Amino acid sequence: MSKATLYLNDSIHQALRLKAAETRQSMSDLVNDALSTLLSEDLEDIADWKKRRKEKTIGYEEFLQQLKKDGTI
Repeated sequence: MSKATLYLNDSIHQALRLKAAETRQSMSDLVNDALSTLLSEDLEDIADWKKRRKEKTIGYEEFLQQLKKDGTI
């Protein structure tokens, strides 16, 4: 495991300390879990983008017309 220095807003640091105390987890574990979740979501987004990148794109006006035609708006 690597060591890093993070600069946090005072309110975020306080919330992190309280969460660590309530859950009996270290602040490092909480930050690692949060970052892992965030990065995993990014990977999912990238995977979805790769699946859909060959789809036809439409402009805003055309999209609005489709929504109106479908009765969505």
